[in-house]
Amino acid sequence: DDSVQRDVVDLLRKLIPKGVWQHDQQDGNGDSHLKSGLVGPSETIPLIDGKLGLSQWQNIFFCEFDGPRRERRVVCTILQSHD
Repeated sequence: DDSVQRDVVDLLRKLIPKGVWQHDQQDGNGDSHLKSGLVGPSETIPLIDGKLGLSQWQNIFFCEFDGPRRERRVVCTILQSHD
């Protein structure tokens, strides 16, 4: 549901607006740092029978708070379970 992604972006824009942070005096991207800190840099998702363990309504989407950038890399690390 694309509306959820738009709602998340709108929420972050309202919670953390541009141009009102002390860091903005350095390079104008204080809001980007705060949004990134709030959302976090990573996610842990289990693999179940070789597939991402997401429910019907769960999804993954990437947020670029200080861009767009020419290049971004996604790193996937797979950890073995020791049951």
